[in-house]
Amino acid sequence: MNDDTPADIPFKSPPRRDSTPIYVWVTLQEKMGIQEMARTTGNSASAYLRKVGLGYEVKSVLDFEGVGELAKVNGDLGRLGGLLKLWLSNDKRLQGFDLVEQRRLVLKTLDAIEQNQTRLSAIMKTVVFA
Repeated sequence: MNDDTPADIPFKSPPRRDSTPIYVWVTLQEKMGIQEMARTTGNSASAYLRKVGLGYEVKSVLDFEGVGELAKVNGDLGRLGGLLKLWLSNDKRLQGFDLVEQRRLVLKTLDAIEQNQTRLSAIMKTVVFA
């Protein structure tokens, strides 16, 4: 008996490019708007229009630019945390600074951390509510 009997082969639907297309006439601005909406939902323009046309709710995915900004701010916070750790560890590299200068550096670092936390919060709000 042949091992490739129809019962052994899983059903595979034909590729969509072999299906029937629907042509929609749009202006350049409309096309760009549809493509942008599709991008924000993580779909191709074709998949987006198919889902909308069939009445499916198309939900937005995360704002990838916002996620990139979050990664940058996270990196900044990591570097600032490293500076703070350096100061707290009484590292040899800080022996050239007097206590007043060390205090100023720590306060400046803490201020930078607070500013980055504020940036992080603002970016998170735009990503979540996009």
